[in-house]
Amino acid sequence: MEYCLGDGDGSATMWTVAPDIDLDGDGVFDAAGLDFDGDGLVDDAMADLDADDVADHLVRDHGPGAAYFTDDGTGTWAVSFDRSGLLRWFGLDGVEHTGGVVVDVDADGQADDRLADSDGDGLADRAVSGEQAFVDTDGDGRWDVKLSDRDGDGKADGADAL
Repeated sequence: MEYCLGDGDGSATMWTVAPDIDLDGDGVFDAAGLDFDGDGLVDDAMADLDADDVADHLVRDHGPGAAYFTDDGTGTWAVSFDRSGLLRWFGLDGVEHTGGVVVDVDADGQADDRLADSDGDGLADRAVSGEQAFVDTDGDGRWDVKLSDRDGDGKADGADAL
């Protein structure tokens, strides 16, 4: 697994390590232990929860009460991530939101759309809104494809790039 950390002088170092912690309890190592917060304990971890061999979460004091952080897009582990079910997602207007699994994706004023995070990275990658669905195909939190059920049989039969 690869991860990058700043060195305090404006430079950064890229690390490659073998995972040695089973963070999500599924029997597979998905995180590497380290002392990120400088408390002298190897109780922090860089985690690869989407299994692409690149760390996507920094976990401070893993175990009960752990704090999770994601990269803000600049290489800084600064975005707090709530493991209680809140997801980040971008509306169709490009504005970033945080919410539970039932939200208003299609901006119709009704919180009746459902989000899903299939890779566990805290960004919604699927949303179902009535007879249409939105899919984030590249993992950036923005919807890339709109699926639609034009004949009402409950199965997608149309796809449009957004």
